Amino acid sequence: MKTNRILISLVIVALLLGGCAARSSTNYENQQDGYMGSAGAPVEAPMPAMENDLSYEESKNTSSGWAAAAESTQMIMMSANLSIAVDDPSVTLTDVQKLARDMGGFTVSSNLYKTQTLNGSEVFEAQVTIRVPAQRLDEAMEKIKAMTGDAKKFTLNENVSGQDVTKEYTDLQSRLRNLEEADAKLSEFYENAANTEEALSIYTQKMQVTEQIEVIKGQIKYYDESVSTSSISIQIVSKQSIATLTVAGWKPSGVAQDALEALVKFGKGLVNFLIWLGLYILPIVLVIGLPIFFLVRWLMRRSKARKQTAMQGWKKGIEGEGLPPIPTEKK
Repeated sequence: MKTNRILISLVIVALLLGGCAARSSTNYENQQDGYMGSAGAPVEAPMPAMENDLSYEESKNTSSGWAAAAESTQMIMMSANLSIAVDDPSVTLTDVQKLARDMGGFTVSSNLYKTQTLNGSEVFEAQVTIRVPAQRLDEAMEKIKAMTGDAKKFTLNENVSGQDVTKEYTDLQSRLRNLEEADAKLSEFYENAANTEEALSIYTQKMQVTEQIEVIKGQIKYYDESVSTSSISIQIVSKQSIATLTVAGWKPSGVAQDALEALVKFGKGLVNFLIWLGLYILPIVLVIGLPIFFLVRWLMRRSKARKQTAMQGWKKGIEGEGLPPIPTEKK
């Protein structure tokens, strides 16, 4: 009787775990945009824990942390893209990395390379991605833009976006609680197993539950860290690369721009004329010109018919008097 009860309980737990596993797998693949790409290849490794970060268990118990009480706190993953022009991209790259460390963040990736300007000279450019505490995202953006010397002039592009993962996070926590309850129940069954066969069966189920618990904890930790820190991707270019090309005081790009503007104006004028022709002039011509055309054509045909009738009558009159017919011109 006891054995049957344990087996029935195992079946119930197995069904519960099967449902949790299917939901966990689907959500894990669809929600972790920072870990896996569409082909299943890793896109961005999980973020390393910072020295001054709270651990997962500690953050759950901290009322002011991003991971606390997902049911009552929105979980927003913030990210930003920034493109700036500076005097020396290699120096600015080092400054950005130092800024991330000073603000309690870290560098995810960086790349420094050479490129050519319009004048043919080689200059450095850099691409760097950093993570900073979410509450200091705006501060970090302002400090990075200040590195240009003139933020309004040399900030080429700026974009900030956020993704709300509150629902996914809450669902993960709910499934984690269910799995932990199942794990505790399996531990109780394992201790009360009547024989080795039952113990092995329960142990197998418990290992599956433990594996799913670890996977979900990893997802929760990923959300915790992604929400507590924000990503900033910075494209750093040289001011020389955006400068106007000048040859002995002559600016070919300016001439080219003037020529292009003139071409655009000509094309605009031509298109405007065709629009006026098709929508204004042509209907007037059709409404007024067609009746006049048909009227003139009718009058000409009528005049020609009268002349032919008169000529035929004259010919008949001459032939009636016995006169030779008037020779006609050969065409």
